[in-house]
Amino acid sequence: MESTSTPRISASLMDSYVGQNVIIVGKVVQLRGDTAFLEADGQVQANLNRDCHLMVGNGAQIIGKVNPDLSIKVLNAIDLGNNVDFQLCQNVVDVTHQFKEIFVYSDQGGMN
Repeated sequence: MESTSTPRISASLMDSYVGQNVIIVGKVVQLRGDTAFLEADGQVQANLNRDCHLMVGNGAQIIGKVNPDLSIKVLNAIDLGNNVDFQLCQNVVDVTHQFKEIFVYSDQGGMN
């Protein structure tokens, strides 16, 4: 089985990952039907599936594919509760992109 990389990103990096699977951690600021809006160094629109159970005000980890309109088609979402250090999450994103040689699979071009 082939390994795949899933980069941790924030809203400001989404345009570089269209068509790819990514991980985003952010604060749920609004739920509207099957759409969630997260704050993750900018606003992220996440198109939820039936298995997603998020709450406004809580943190969420989203794994999904970046659409051409820069929304995310959610494959998996985890409610992280209300005690999330979002600055730490952003620092992890920054470090993984600053030191890609540590986090990138050389045969994939993606990130862990």
